[in-house]
Amino acid sequence: MARTPLDLDELVEHWTLLNDEQGLVSGKRGATRLGFAVLLKFYTQYGRFPRNRAELPGEAVEFVARQVQVPASELESYDWTGRTVEYHRAQVRGHLGFRECSVADAEKLTAYLAERVAHKERRPEQVRVELLARCRTESIEPPTPGRCDRIVAAALRAAEESLTALISSRLTAESIERIVALAAGADQDDDGTAGGGAEGEDAPPVLAKVKEAPGNVSLETMLTEIDKLLAVRAIGLPQDLFIDVAPKVVAGWQARAAVESPSHLRTHPVPLRVTLLAALLHEREREITDTLVELLISTVHRIGARAEKKVTEQLINAFKKVSGKENILFRLAGASLGAPEGTVRQVVFPAVSGGEATLRELVHEFKTRGPVYRRTVQTTLKASYTNHYRRGLIKLLDVLEFRSSNHAHRPVIEALALVARYANAGNTTYYPLGETVPVHKAMGGDWAEVVHRTDKRGRRRVVRMVYEVVAFQALRDQLKCKEIWVVGADKWRNPDEDLPQDFEARRAENYRELRKPLDAAVFVDELREQMTAELTLLNDKMPKLSWLDIAERKSGAIRLTAAEAQPEPRNLRRIKAEVQRRWGIVPLVDMLKEAVLRTGCLDAVTSVSGGGSLSPEVLAERLLLVIYAYGTNTGIKAVASGGHGHTEDELRYVRRRYLSAEAARAIAIQIANATFSARSTELWGQGSTAVASDSTHVRAYDQNLFTEWHSRYGGRGVLIYWHVEKKSLAIHSQLINCTASEVAAMIEGAMRHGTTMDVEANYTDSHGQSEIGFGITRLLNFDLLPRIKRINKVKLYRPVAGEPDAYPQLAPALTRPIRWELIAQQYDQMIKYATAIRTRTASTEAILRRFTRNASHPTYAAMLEVGRAQKTIFVARYLRLRDLQREIEEGLNVMESSNGANSVIAYGKGGEIASNRRDEQEMFVLCLRILQSALVYVNTRMLQDILGEPEWADLLTPADRRGLTPLFWSHVRPYGEVNLDMAVRLSLAATTVPGPRAAEETDGREPVEDRQGMLPLP
Repeated sequence: MARTPLDLDELVEHWTLLNDEQGLVSGKRGATRLGFAVLLKFYTQYGRFPRNRAELPGEAVEFVARQVQVPASELESYDWTGRTVEYHRAQVRGHLGFRECSVADAEKLTAYLAERVAHKERRPEQVRVELLARCRTESIEPPTPGRCDRIVAAALRAAEESLTALISSRLTAESIERIVALAAGADQDDDGTAGGGAEGEDAPPVLAKVKEAPGNVSLETMLTEIDKLLAVRAIGLPQDLFIDVAPKVVAGWQARAAVESPSHLRTHPVPLRVTLLAALLHEREREITDTLVELLISTVHRIGARAEKKVTEQLINAFKKVSGKENILFRLAGASLGAPEGTVRQVVFPAVSGGEATLRELVHEFKTRGPVYRRTVQTTLKASYTNHYRRGLIKLLDVLEFRSSNHAHRPVIEALALVARYANAGNTTYYPLGETVPVHKAMGGDWAEVVHRTDKRGRRRVVRMVYEVVAFQALRDQLKCKEIWVVGADKWRNPDEDLPQDFEARRAENYRELRKPLDAAVFVDELREQMTAELTLLNDKMPKLSWLDIAERKSGAIRLTAAEAQPEPRNLRRIKAEVQRRWGIVPLVDMLKEAVLRTGCLDAVTSVSGGGSLSPEVLAERLLLVIYAYGTNTGIKAVASGGHGHTEDELRYVRRRYLSAEAARAIAIQIANATFSARSTELWGQGSTAVASDSTHVRAYDQNLFTEWHSRYGGRGVLIYWHVEKKSLAIHSQLINCTASEVAAMIEGAMRHGTTMDVEANYTDSHGQSEIGFGITRLLNFDLLPRIKRINKVKLYRPVAGEPDAYPQLAPALTRPIRWELIAQQYDQMIKYATAIRTRTASTEAILRRFTRNASHPTYAAMLEVGRAQKTIFVARYLRLRDLQREIEEGLNVMESSNGANSVIAYGKGGEIASNRRDEQEMFVLCLRILQSALVYVNTRMLQDILGEPEWADLLTPADRRGLTPLFWSHVRPYGEVNLDMAVRLSLAATTVPGPRAAEETDGREPVEDRQGMLPLP
């Protein structure tokens, strides 16, 4: 990976010899003088000595050389291995107060890491970072890399033994016996080294059942998930078993237990075995609880939707729309007044064309479209619930505990208790007369006449089955906005747990991190002043804006003319043709291989189970093939038939044991960071701070809870929500269902992309913006820049009340003033929710779930007001600035181009995700992102090689530079047999490892010797 050159400020800060250091250097001459000086400054900055000359930045050597008045070239004759360098190292240590790491020091470091670090952090690379930091604090020279690895491994092992002993001590003997029994009874062992059959083939029924993913929305799935939950609870795990263990440590144990077969689990010591299985059960209990809540919400929705569909289909055949109702009424009135004494058959029927038949059709139309239709739907819904779904929903009340922190929703909780109490009351039509029936909002409206019925004695009674239906519908509505929550759930937990518990203690820090004033009045004044300034500018500039017209009209006050087309780039085709001429048609797997070898992104991939006997070279090849199999959607079986020497079983083993979602995400992030570092500022300009985001629909198997029907795309599938920066590099991807909030996905990606990019603006289309979205992004300090589809209907809010004559040019588009007092009242709560998103105490989706129009949350109204103010600011700027309109359009065009690349890369299986497991679907998305990032990385290097030549650079016009993108694939072959040869490399300037060129290679690639298989190149 390319290193960013040091600027002058960095050189002065870290590589300037101080007065006392000048004295140490004064007695030395030539190469010895320069070598000692750079050793000293390197150690001062990094707390260790450089391993070789290659670790020393060239500009730093030049800078130090000028200070000691020795030519920089003299450093080439400095001896890095003899007695002189050892003497110099001792001098440096003595001067800085450091010492070499002794056996006693190593033992203390191991104990420190085991006690303070490894209990919370299980990733070896992060523990190693803490080890080096501790060495610096204790003035200890860091041990050699091999010794560091041994210290880290010992600390992780000691911490694991300590933690597992603690967890197992909290369990009763009966619980331990039940947990151990889960892994017992499986005699068939699998080959853990060669990666034989699928994990879990020898699993006992209970453990296998607990690991299974849920099916689609159905009564059968609901009953199966209830059985799973009861099986987990039967083990008897304490609720606070992992109360003081870091969540990511528990998640790591769960992942390890999930991929290991019972035969592997039985090889572990009992405390470790019990802890792994307990973590699996603990996490699965929460996941199954979440699944049951989602099944409840989906099932109640399905009952109503299918009832409406059924009734509609029954009535549509009988429905015949009667035209000319006004004329019929006029004729009836005229005939009736003309012959008031006549009969209906003699006077009324002849007055209407069609006579009695037309009038009957008119009456039928009213009945099918009026209250009778609703009552028919309600009756059908009740029958569907009673005859089929009731069995599962009633059973849910026995296994799930619903609560609410809002007293306004207590009647719904009490209604559920009443339903559960009379669940087995047989064919009783009504609740007993003496029973108190809780009344809630859902019982009103269309349901009022159906819930209550007059019995034979004339008494008004509550119909039990209808009341149950209404209670479940009310429960669904309040669950969706988390006004009612579920004990033991994760996604549907108490919403108070989503907020940071230490907010009050760290109030000043939280405000500072969000760059917000502690005083609500200051925040309100800043927002109001900005809003006033933008509206004033738009009002004053209106007469000169030829593309904008604001006037009273039915279609909307704002009329915005689209910007004229930009000049077409003329030379980009020639440049792409030159890429193909120099490097030929490159297989996509070779693009991936080149990116991997040059970035070293596979170095940190370790086994999920903590062990692993594969060599780095073999592991790298198999990981490449698995990533390619998932990213192209061709599958492991198809890729295994290629020319690379790895079997299908071996690839599936690596997928299970090594390629977790976390590892795939880290690989994609490292390639993205390497691309940022490799970019030439002369060609690409300064680093961008803006991203474009949008979703794309992908068809997927539907025998699961995640796949849904999408009305806009017209089919079942899932959504992939992408964040792509302006130079076509994907920095984040996420798998969401079709009904998920795209606003939440937009915020999630902008805040948690994990790359070195600092996102300050986000382009999106209409689906990725809302007033709540504008409010939250304002609090989180990045600009939401959407392309609003119906901008003609947008209303601009007034910043101040009592000034109706302000902004006369904008009057047709103006509406009421912002309620600033509400923002001031809820300011602290809004900051608390924004802090929850920033610190990841909850997902953005969990936070936004409370901010829906069905919710009565007080902070929701205040957040809406902030969003309306911010949206007004944005729209005023957008209407005024043509450059901003073009900028957003260009950003979203990059997003469309990225979607086109994805369709080319993921060509397998017709673009359909052929799995019902969510983890498999997510792995497809992550590997697709890795492949696209690798394509962009290698194309970036290719373009820089070509455009670094003056004759090509001079061809670029401003339009060419604007349209230049590394996301193109005319020279890439994603199809065909997969042949992987790690020794054959692409010839790219400044990064090629020298090696003999093979005679048979004529397509721009050259074989090289890769000394360590995955060694990142300079």
